[in-house]
Amino acid sequence: MEIDPAISAVAALDDVLRRGMYMHIRRARRPVTRDEAAAAVGISRKLAAFHLDKLVDAGLLRARYEAVGGIRKVGRTPKVYEPAETDIRVTIPERRHEVLAGILTDAVLGEGGSDNARQAAIKVAGRRGEELGAAERAQARPGRLGAERALTLLEGVLARHGFEPTRESPTCVRLSNCPFHPLAARAPELVCGINHAFLSGMLAGLEADGVVRAVLAPRSGQCCVELRSSREG
Repeated sequence: MEIDPAISAVAALDDVLRRGMYMHIRRARRPVTRDEAAAAVGISRKLAAFHLDKLVDAGLLRARYEAVGGIRKVGRTPKVYEPAETDIRVTIPERRHEVLAGILTDAVLGEGGSDNARQAAIKVAGRRGEELGAAERAQARPGRLGAERALTLLEGVLARHGFEPTRESPTCVRLSNCPFHPLAARAPELVCGINHAFLSGMLAGLEADGVVRAVLAPRSGQCCVELRSSREG
């Protein structure tokens, strides 16, 4: 099973020496040499190199060879380290608040005409979902889809987005996790509406909206939507 890169990054920081060097490099706001990183936590240069390369492998740092201070000296150019431009977040169960935030931001920026903020958010959510479904279809090239094949494709997409899909029957997928919780608990009508539009848009992008539909079916502690064959009631 493939390990989530975010979990690997957090695991790398469990070591006190790595964590100390990583925080020193973040605070430095400039490339840091192995010698400087070693001195920051009181270890040898050789041991520092080992831990720094582990942080690079985990995606927390990036490394390159660069003359310190822009001045070239005789000998080998030193290896320097700086923070990677990535956000590392681990939540169990998985949450995707950035998706919801992006939808709401686009809705506010694009609000106009006869749409109020809620209507605009629903439209943006549908469009985002459709783009995601279309991208999946372009990659998978599934041809004409029946309900069961469409639900199998959707299980993979939804698992990657934190919905924890469960196949309750050959023609029904239940979403065990709400990636937008606890925001959904604060504004269920808004967030569940956005979620429903997002998943309906995904079906449209996948060209499966004729055989599968997203249905609002709230259950405590789970996502408010499930995906069913259009033949089911």
